[in-house]
Amino acid sequence: MSAEPTIFVVDDDAAVGRALASAGKLIGHPVQSFASAAEFLSSYNDEPGCLVLDIRMPGMTGLELQRLLLDRGVTIPVVMISGHADVRIAVEAMTLGALTLLEKPFRLDELLAHVRKALEKDRLAREEREKTANADARLAALTAKEREVLELIAAGKTNREMADTLGLSVRAVEDRRARLMKKVNANSVAELVRLLSARGG
Repeated sequence: MSAEPTIFVVDDDAAVGRALASAGKLIGHPVQSFASAAEFLSSYNDEPGCLVLDIRMPGMTGLELQRLLLDRGVTIPVVMISGHADVRIAVEAMTLGALTLLEKPFRLDELLAHVRKALEKDRLAREEREKTANADARLAALTAKEREVLELIAAGKTNREMADTLGLSVRAVEDRRARLMKKVNANSVAELVRLLSARGG
């Protein structure tokens, strides 16, 4: 990944941003602070990291920002913080995908534990998306006929069974199979199956 994972803090309380900036140094990640949801939206461009988000702010609230990000398909993990949380707000935040909701005042080490989990979740999700995109690109190179053979290989068919199914000679199936293995850069059936599962089949 090109960009370094960043802890994005959206809170109108400057003291929270300062505290997290110091804490970010402890775990080796840069921190960017924003005083409002609008400020964050105008700057954020799907960089890796996590979002520490206050619920109550002037203008757009944390929950509204969370909803908007969800609508836009932005999947950055969110750690919600609030000085005025109630059960309804907590449930809504978690329903929208927040990893947790911490009530102010919270211990910095508690917040950092959740931030570490959020950063790890983002890293794994991005790796998975990269793997899927890579698998898609490799499989897109196959012709329709090669794709037919691939699906039969994944179904566990032998070359003879594939030849019978497709009305081809065993030699023709072997040739097609060799071409597709080369195109997707796979050295074994196990690699082919992993490639298919990386893109959901």
